[in-house]
Amino acid sequence: MITVKKQVFLTRSQRGRRRIEDKPSASQMVPAGRVPRVSRVMALAIEFDRLLREGIVSSTIELARLAQVTQPRITQVLNLLHLAPDIQEELLFLPLVTEGRDPINEKQLRRLCAEVSWRKQRKMWAQFKSRM
Repeated sequence: MITVKKQVFLTRSQRGRRRIEDKPSASQMVPAGRVPRVSRVMALAIEFDRLLREGIVSSTIELARLAQVTQPRITQVLNLLHLAPDIQEELLFLPLVTEGRDPINEKQLRRLCAEVSWRKQRKMWAQFKSRM
């Protein structure tokens, strides 16, 4: 008995027919690494804010019930919205983590979120990034 092992990639043509290819197309390639947790939490904060602003949920209490977390945790997540917009953007587009722990976690940012002045936040953020 002969066993042949070959990796096959299925794609669809423009007309919807399946094709077999020897190597994966660009859409089938999976980037190495994972999105940092703080990036996902930042995106979640933006989505929670949208839900509250559009009136889809009436309060953070209802949001906590729907997300099956505590109301203080929702507050912690929403506090990320107090960051300067450029810092929020940097958090959203952090590089993928390929091994080990995430370089930044949400708990480390709480002091930064508590600062009211965006100018001071930016200085604190620059110091924080230089220590990484």
